[in-house]
Parts: sequence; C-alpha cells; structure tokens
Amino acid sequence: MTDTTVKKVASASSPTGDDGLVHLASGKRMAMRMWREEAPRQDKPTHKHAYEVLGFCIAGRAELELEGQTVTLEPGDSWLVPADAEHTYRILEAFTCVETTAPPYHVHGRSG
Repeated sequence: MTDTTVKKVASASSPTGDDGLVHLASGKRMAMRMWREEAPRQDKPTHKHAYEVLGFCIAGRAELELEGQTVTLEPGDSWLVPADAEHTYRILEAFTCVETTAPPYHVHGRSG
C-alpha cells in the first residue's frame, strides 16, 4: 500500500538547535530545516556530511565556500552542497534560509 500520510509541521513548535536552527518536516527520502536570523559570524568550521543540501535564502547575506569556490548568497538565491563536499558558511548579515537534505539528516542524534 502506498503511504499517503500528510505531515504538517508548525515551525513555531518545532524542535530547535544552535544558531537559529529549526527542524521542519522530514520524510523517508528528504528532510527540511530552517536557520532563522542566524547572527553574523566568520568562524564556522569547514565540514562535510553524507547528505546533499539544497538551500534557499529568504533574508540576509552569507558566503558559501565550497571546495575552493566562494559564492555570495542573497535573498532569492538557491544553492547545492553535494554530499561529502568540504564547505563552510560566513554569515555576513542576519541570515534566514531553508534547506532540504537528501537523504534526510536526523533530528535526534545530529544537530543538522
């Protein structure tokens, strides 16, 4: 039987994490999260993870450094971070974005 379950997540009551992280809906193949008004900072460590990330900037500005390339993210911009790619973000102005990950990150046991 096909899974036809509808999931609705109200961000006001969603689990949260560091730097304005809000965990949103997640399914079997993807998950969604938001960073709400993440404060400007230059010291985020370079990292990588086993899932792909698609992002969309709602407000503010950030720089994404990915495998030696740097792009500025502004409202209306979207981006892709491939799985296992070394990357970091420099938050230039209070930054709000939504990201989808595939396969999904886990709300419990991983901060995002």
